[in-house]
Amino acid sequence: MTETLHGIDLFVLIAYLVFVMLLGVWMGRGQHELSDYMLGGRDLPWWAILGSIVATETSTATFLSVPGIAFLGDLRFLQLSFGYIIGRTIVVYVLLPRYFEGNLFTAYEVLDKRFGLATKRTASLVFLVARTCADGLRLFLAAVVLEKILGWSMPSCIVIIGIATIFYTFFGGIKSVVWTDCLQFVVYVAGGVIAGLVIVSRIPGGWAELATFAEENDKLRLFDFSLSFTEPYTFLAGLVGGTFLTIGTHGTDQMMVQRYLCARSQRDAGRAIVLSGFVVMLQFLLFLLVGVALAGFYDRFPPSAEFRPDAVFASFIVTELPKGIGLVGITLAAVFAAAMSTLSSSLNSSASSAVNDLYIPFRRTEASSSHLLFMSRASTVFFGIAQIAMGIVGIYLARSVVTNVLDIASFTAGLLLGLFALGVLTTRVGQRAALVGLVVGLGVLIAVKFTTSIAWPWYALIGASTTFAAGLIGSLFAEAKKPD
Repeated sequence: MTETLHGIDLFVLIAYLVFVMLLGVWMGRGQHELSDYMLGGRDLPWWAILGSIVATETSTATFLSVPGIAFLGDLRFLQLSFGYIIGRTIVVYVLLPRYFEGNLFTAYEVLDKRFGLATKRTASLVFLVARTCADGLRLFLAAVVLEKILGWSMPSCIVIIGIATIFYTFFGGIKSVVWTDCLQFVVYVAGGVIAGLVIVSRIPGGWAELATFAEENDKLRLFDFSLSFTEPYTFLAGLVGGTFLTIGTHGTDQMMVQRYLCARSQRDAGRAIVLSGFVVMLQFLLFLLVGVALAGFYDRFPPSAEFRPDAVFASFIVTELPKGIGLVGITLAAVFAAAMSTLSSSLNSSASSAVNDLYIPFRRTEASSSHLLFMSRASTVFFGIAQIAMGIVGIYLARSVVTNVLDIASFTAGLLLGLFALGVLTTRVGQRAALVGLVVGLGVLIAVKFTTSIAWPWYALIGASTTFAAGLIGSLFAEAKKPD
């Protein structure tokens, strides 16, 4: 796949990256308060927050790997989106009111009010470590594409993408992140649509031949009602596992909660959350259909060499899209849009959590707004460098190890959900018991991951339930702390 881009395609790609950085800087101009930098003055429209939510949860892995799922299989992955919609609805009615009860900056301040400072710091550290590791490896996956296209060294590709993301996040803050997310959402969806149309046009019989191929090979199968806990794409795993996973990722993860706090009202935030579930469903359907089209194309024109399923879309982009008219550049811009939308959100939310949950409580004297703004920007650079370092580490890890680390990072959804459930649904559980529950939940998840074949959609449910149960049991032996 390694080859040099045509000049026009390279120009389109570079122009896009430069435009995104300049847009981010311009959108973030005139920020002098921490609230402006971290929450956009709490004055962002609901539709912009919706676009940012969807773009943030769509990484390069999603853009490239989801087509690979349908390429090998069918549309059963779409069942997860059913649980995603239910989970978002529960977040709106159960957790969202908690975040709008006070003038909060992070999700974990709720835990401080209910349990105490130690619980808030622990939850924040869990989030920061997992987010830095996971997104550093996502940066590595994005750099894989750039390396294959341009032939540059992998560390150089990682540094280039990382610095570009740090640049506009540093200057623009959350307002820059949200508005560039909206742009990047449009770009990567357009890239997926354009690539899909090109694939179909390259099949001699067009849509008719593709439809026949899909029917004969059962590529349009959507539902799987089998009762298997080792198969990730069943109706039960999608509905139940997807629900708990989404409550964790969209209800307790600072990267998402920070967007809700940017809304003008709780109602606007709720509208963005629920509608984002339906947008994600349509987005998944688009990328899955691209995978079906790729299967039809390569069935008619077998590749000269085998490639991994998650590399099939990238392979088509580089080797089959028409050169010299900008299509390759636009599609590659879509790949980087998916990567940078997640990475920029990660940097800003990590800085917000570090400053508000760890730094401010550590100070014995009140800090000025200008000092806190400086610390927030310094934290953005710090976590950006940490993600670049983690991406470079990914070069030296086996592919299976990278996958395992990403799975471990997803544990936070269940663990933090269990912790929040102890705070919201109980009154007798105190800080000590809650932290015991967190440790037990982590131990159980590690055991499940490495000693069983249980599918990953169930991790959030297992982590949340064991954390909650262990916290309740621990409260029987520890002094309960009543909520404020």
